[in-house]
Parts: sequence; C-alpha cells; structure tokens
Amino acid sequence: MSSSTAISTNITWHAGDVSRNERVQLLKQKGLTIWFTGLSASGKSTIASALEQHLLHKGINAYRLDGDNIRFGLNKNLGFSPEDRTENIRRISEVSKLFADSSAIAITSFISPYRSDRDSARKLHQDAGIPFVEVFADVPVSVAEERDPKGLYKKARAGEIKEFTGISAPYEAPESPEIHIRTDQKSIAEAVEQIFAYLVANQLI
Repeated sequence: MSSSTAISTNITWHAGDVSRNERVQLLKQKGLTIWFTGLSASGKSTIASALEQHLLHKGINAYRLDGDNIRFGLNKNLGFSPEDRTENIRRISEVSKLFADSSAIAITSFISPYRSDRDSARKLHQDAGIPFVEVFADVPVSVAEERDPKGLYKKARAGEIKEFTGISAPYEAPESPEIHIRTDQKSIAEAVEQIFAYLVANQLI
C-alpha cells in the first residue's frame, strides 16, 4: 500500500491546553490561509512572495508555502499524475491549516489545477473554522507561454514534459474566487494592494 493510501490506526487526537481564541488574543492575530492558484508563469509565486514581505513589514506573521519548494521536501516523492497532483494538494491543505491554526497567515502558491482539490482544501479549513481566501492569478495561456521564465512551456510543446498544465493537462479555473487578479493587467504592487485591501475590508487582519 502506498504512502498516499495507507491509513493510520491506533492513534488518538490530543488537544492542546491553548484554545484558538486564546491564541488569537495572546498573539493579537487571526490565522487564515491565502490560496493562490493559476497557471505556471501566471505570477502567483511572485505576488505571493511580495504579499508575504508586505504583511511581515506590517508586523503580521505570514509564511509562504511554494509549490516548487514543497516538492524538494515534503512532497518530493510525488510526480505529476492526476493522483499525485491530488495528493500534493491534500498534503499542503493540511499543512496550511496547521499554520493558520497557529494564528499565522499561510500563503500557498500552487497551480492546484483541479477544482475539486481546491474545494477539498476549502472545506478542510471551513470545517475547522479557519478562513480560506482563494486568489486566482489569471492570465491567458498565450501570455504565460510568452513569459515562460523556466522554459517549461517550450519543453512541453516539444513533448519533453508530459502532463503539463495548460498544454497537455487541464486547468480548471475557479468559478468564484474571493480575489480575481488579471496578472497581465496589474502590477505586482497593485495585486498586493488588492489582496491587502480585501483582508482589511473583511476584518481578517
């Protein structure tokens, strides 16, 4: 049985002595997850990184979980098949929830191409009473392909990369994200300001 399908047994959940409300009061900060989704080269990681820096400079504890970085460690045993993509998102959903439960702002930047996987991530947070903010870094495939900072689209077009999102694998765009950013029409600073304004308006920070 693979690590993604094995089920743990003989385990017991141990609640801590500090409630979430008490933690919020002590740290003077609410936890939540900001979930960036979008095509490769959509700008999501760049905006997520800038947002993390902006929040930290405001004295707000935030931590960015990047899709590529996570695959160097936690998810290094996963490929890019539909099943592995789903497991990739399942794991990061759990990790981001833990960060948010600690009163940090978890900022995730993953292509997360399947709507059902993102819906599962949202439900996981909602069931735990933790805010979940989906940010759609929206850009036409043609623009993403023109940017292509890692040369991945070129390799995908040449058949060197299989199951590449937007070329040989599907991307299911969010239907009603909390924040929708056309990254080919806004600067990084404008995108960060849009997200920050949303967080303030909804009393999340």
